[in-house]
Amino acid sequence: MEADELLVLVAGGDQKAFEELYGLVSGPVFGLVRRVVRDPAQSEEVSQEVLLELWRSAARFDPGRGSALSWVLTLAHRRAVDRVRSARAATEREHREGQRNHHPAFDQVAEEVEAGLEREWVRRCLDRLTALQRQSVTLAYYDGYTYREVAERLSLPLGTVKTRMRDGLTRLRECLGGVA
Repeated sequence: MEADELLVLVAGGDQKAFEELYGLVSGPVFGLVRRVVRDPAQSEEVSQEVLLELWRSAARFDPGRGSALSWVLTLAHRRAVDRVRSARAATEREHREGQRNHHPAFDQVAEEVEAGLEREWVRRCLDRLTALQRQSVTLAYYDGYTYREVAERLSLPLGTVKTRMRDGLTRLRECLGGVA
């Protein structure tokens, strides 16, 4: 039997016709829902909702307006889009609520302020180094180069770089005093 005929019988409460119609449309319904919803578990749930709705609302099918399969797939598409919109709205609500209820702990704020002050203090102390010392220290400690790599980048002997680093770190330690 064709889906159109089966749907008319389902509208009359024929369970056997519904079983046959279910076999015809469940695959296409799931495929369409899966493409829209993407999540397999959600897709199965939405597909079941569509097929349940099909049983309940079969009497609304009008063969003069199109095929049964088109009508069923329209139901499926609408239900799938509704699920996606509902999920998106719930996620957005949760995000807004999370933003509204986010109050950083006092310690976090204090730590951020303290870290900012320490960075500024280190910058001021770096400015007191000679340009050559600052260049060596910056390459080693901020850019992550080894002493040997600093020597290669600056085209200097390794011993010279080591001396600059030692002198620069000594001056930094003196300048920072209570921080280190």
